[in-house]
Amino acid sequence: MPTEDLRAIELLRRVPYGRVATSMRALPFLAVARHVVVQGRVLLRMHAGFNHHQACHGSVVAYGADNFDPRAPGDGTLWAVQCTGTAELFEPDAAELELFGRGPHSVDGEPFDPVYMRIEPQLVTAHTLNSAPERRYEHAL
Repeated sequence: MPTEDLRAIELLRRVPYGRVATSMRALPFLAVARHVVVQGRVLLRMHAGFNHHQACHGSVVAYGADNFDPRAPGDGTLWAVQCTGTAELFEPDAAELELFGRGPHSVDGEPFDPVYMRIEPQLVTAHTLNSAPERRYEHAL
């Protein structure tokens, strides 16, 4: 994996959640997922109740995460990472489950039902932004 790709994958380790994007019934969607990085692969935990995993399995997906939380500590540098690859359902081993940690109790009022996907990134990009601290909390009139 090229150095830029490794740097982007390393940034993913700094945040726990991101968004997976693909389409279902010809309509695009984004779904929130918990991720961990293991041996250069992005492992996802999603809620099975929405069936988003069925649309992702075997399909090319984009997965993105960022540090765009203005309350987060840091040096003011914002970043966003996107990786693209084919998603596959898988069963995590005990060590991988430990990395994910505990899941939420519920999603939209329904009990959380975890499902796990693996992405082997084929294309990885990272973009950085230098934020403007004086306008950091001004988003609307």
